[in-house]
Amino acid sequence: MARGFLYRVYQSRLRRRLDTTSLPCHVAMIIDGNRRWAKQLGLETAAAGHRAGAAKMREFLEWCDDLGIPMVTLYLLSSDNLVQRSSQELADLIEIIAELAEDLSHYRNWRIKKVGSDTGLAPGLTAALDAAEARTLNNSGMHINLAVGYGGRTEITDAMRNIVAEHMKGGGTLDTLAERLTPQLIGEHLYTGGLPDPDLVIRTSGEQRLSDFMLWQSAHSEFYFVEALGPDLREVDFLRALRDYSRRKRRFGS
Repeated sequence: MARGFLYRVYQSRLRRRLDTTSLPCHVAMIIDGNRRWAKQLGLETAAAGHRAGAAKMREFLEWCDDLGIPMVTLYLLSSDNLVQRSSQELADLIEIIAELAEDLSHYRNWRIKKVGSDTGLAPGLTAALDAAEARTLNNSGMHINLAVGYGGRTEITDAMRNIVAEHMKGGGTLDTLAERLTPQLIGEHLYTGGLPDPDLVIRTSGEQRLSDFMLWQSAHSEFYFVEALGPDLREVDFLRALRDYSRRKRRFGS
């Protein structure tokens, strides 16, 4: 009980001392470690870990919203997961993500956007994501990107294909296409076209890699790696990440 009290005091102190003028406007979260969490607890399947991770992500979104962070992206299912996970685990993940999207679309005044490719996704999951996006289209609260069926390399490839197709449809040539290609044009054709790049990318579980997540958008992002497994993430961990971010001097390549 004493430990819990001290934790709450420390958490409150961290929150009070945050420089609210230097908080990130867009936080991207790579939720990792759900399967290890379930295994450490001796649970029979990874599904329990994924459900705990999904519950933690709703809690994480509340932390962000309460601090006034306007945009969050959650990396929930990669395109690699679609071919590398077992059929049963994938089926469980699809159900959990669909339930999460449904839940979030009815919570607060959040606006949901699907980010990723429909290729390989179960029709039911695609329908759930589309419904959540449509249901919250006119909401004015925190913007939440759900990265599902997402792969950074595929995203860039798709962007280039769309640019080429649009250019050729308009009667352009390869020479004029080369003249038009700019980072701005490519950025406009990404799944996140029109949205700001993430200022801060957080990953749980102690792993220090991007795993094909927002390769283009994170070119100038700050990174923060948390040792806690996804379901064990604490608000204190998040506040520490924000404190660390506020103390960094962003250079944007300069």
